[in-house]
Amino acid sequence: MTTIYMAADDTLLCVREKGGRWQVERQLEGRRPRCVAIDPLRPERVWCGTAGSGLWRSLDGGASWRSASARLATASVSAVAVSPNERAGADGVVYAGTDPSALFRSDDGGLTWEALPGMLALPSAPSWSFPPRPETSHVRWIALDPWEAGTLYVCIEAGALVRSRDGGHTWDDRVPDGPRDTHTLAVHPRAPGRLYSAAGDGFSLPGHGYNESRDRGDTWTHPGQGIERHYLYGLAVDPGDPDTILVSAATSPRTAHDPAAADATIYRRSGDGPWQEAREGLPETNGSLRAFLAANPVQPGTFYAGNNRGLFRSADAGITWERIPTPIPVTADHAIAVSI
Repeated sequence: MTTIYMAADDTLLCVREKGGRWQVERQLEGRRPRCVAIDPLRPERVWCGTAGSGLWRSLDGGASWRSASARLATASVSAVAVSPNERAGADGVVYAGTDPSALFRSDDGGLTWEALPGMLALPSAPSWSFPPRPETSHVRWIALDPWEAGTLYVCIEAGALVRSRDGGHTWDDRVPDGPRDTHTLAVHPRAPGRLYSAAGDGFSLPGHGYNESRDRGDTWTHPGQGIERHYLYGLAVDPGDPDTILVSAATSPRTAHDPAAADATIYRRSGDGPWQEAREGLPETNGSLRAFLAANPVQPGTFYAGNNRGLFRSADAGITWERIPTPIPVTADHAIAVSI
């Protein structure tokens, strides 16, 4: 059974395919969900971070939820990730990032949490700043290396992409040519050391919206040929092909996030070719906010896109799209994740 978890403005939508029909359940209503993560080895175990109501955990595929711990009960959890190779019994080790920027780790299914303050001691930390609230920053994304246990990458909005290779205890700071404003970071189980970054850097430095590393973030390239809207947000990679990539893009933060000025699109790249718009079956860009993107982890070539215009599915690696028919309108405002 396919389940799509969508963090909407005031609820978590669990969109399930049963017998060829789609059903929608509302969970965590009123708790302002902001991020979702699925245990890659136990997909019935799901985590959801909220703005001001802490981190929540489900053991039954989103049917029921409980607060993860008292320590994070009132935190604004802006990013969460579950390790595929650091395990503690039945659970993957969990990393949670917050607003303002801080990072925590749990080795016991969320019962207790260890603060990882070393990240905040990095030389670049005093320069981290979120433009709408320049006095602070937050952890926007956490990615865990599928090949190296204990290696994690943390994206700060805005200011840095940083790395730890020992479970968050010591850190490598941002590198000169690395992205500063990554919104989504991806790794791939068939591509050791490869990082994919969709960033807002291109808004001020055209050509640097899409960033890629082949050496775990030591050096970066910016293969953006064909991308004409340089403020990138969502990103997903085909699980069967590390060279087939989708990104969502707008011309500016305003056209990505403001419904009154919305004008965003999706680009697709396969192999070494240029990026091309991939909009067949999607609504017009005018009025469309940036999309959140996700790949089906066990169905190569299957992608999902969600934004203010609805939820869409592609079965041909992002070339064409169809709307997922649900009994109620659904939109993705903050995150999207898929499990089988």
